[in-house]
Amino acid sequence: AGGTMAVARVNLRALTSWVGIARLFAVVLSCLTFSLVASTGNFGGPSGTWCMFTWCFCFIVTLLVLLLELLELYSMLPLSWDDFTSAFSVLAVLMVFTSSVVFPASFISSPCSSNKCARQAVATTTSFLCFLAYAVEVGLTRAKPGDISSFLSTVPGLLKVFEAYVACLIFSLLDKYNNESGLIWCVAVYSICFIFTLLIIIFTIGRCLAYFPCPLDKALVGYNFLALLMYITATVLWPLYSFKGRSRPDSCSRNCWWDKHLGITFLTIFNLIAYLVDLVYSSRMVFIRTP
Repeated sequence: AGGTMAVARVNLRALTSWVGIARLFAVVLSCLTFSLVASTGNFGGPSGTWCMFTWCFCFIVTLLVLLLELLELYSMLPLSWDDFTSAFSVLAVLMVFTSSVVFPASFISSPCSSNKCARQAVATTTSFLCFLAYAVEVGLTRAKPGDISSFLSTVPGLLKVFEAYVACLIFSLLDKYNNESGLIWCVAVYSICFIFTLLIIIFTIGRCLAYFPCPLDKALVGYNFLALLMYITATVLWPLYSFKGRSRPDSCSRNCWWDKHLGITFLTIFNLIAYLVDLVYSSRMVFIRTP
């Protein structure tokens, strides 16, 4: 009487659709994973901190996504929701997969017979299952051929997130490159491509690309072409300047510079392939129109 009460709309499809079910599994599995690892008390150091951050971060963001879609509040946010959820799901796939590999390699020793080791093994299993849940979400939300309403759900958009993540892994391994001009150029390549790729992701989610002063699709093709050329030079120069006249030290520990440079070499190749596929797909989207 004399007033009205606002009633929140509840969209149960956010939980009952296949995407919602995949997200529910991801929430439960990520929570179970970091709880098991926390119960062991053994997750110190950079590797353990990274893994715990990954599981907690993915749990919190996925739970927020579910709540916002359940209550249909996401439309109030000043961002492209489909692009945001697509970018996050790909990022979660990459982060959880990395943690599923890094955690057992860093903390599980053989033979595994103690109760603590058993919990670590179960945590590794649930982490891998969590990775599969996010992978299913990516597969379900990926844009169909000809659909470009959500750029980050297309193959070029998904690759943008992959390229940025691989660049972050490269940065985490960088060590001893100050005295070599070739290595400095490679670091510049990684940094420039990472910055531009990250800006594309941010501007897409923030709906800012509409203000771009030139045709965006053709600009992205041009950027992918330049990034591919730059990564070709890095793919050649990084191993050339890193390993020329140098063999692997006999006392090469876990943080050995030689292993780090080898890891950067492979990650550079991965990003080179990613930019090549990105260029092919983005060129087809621009120059080959689907009837």
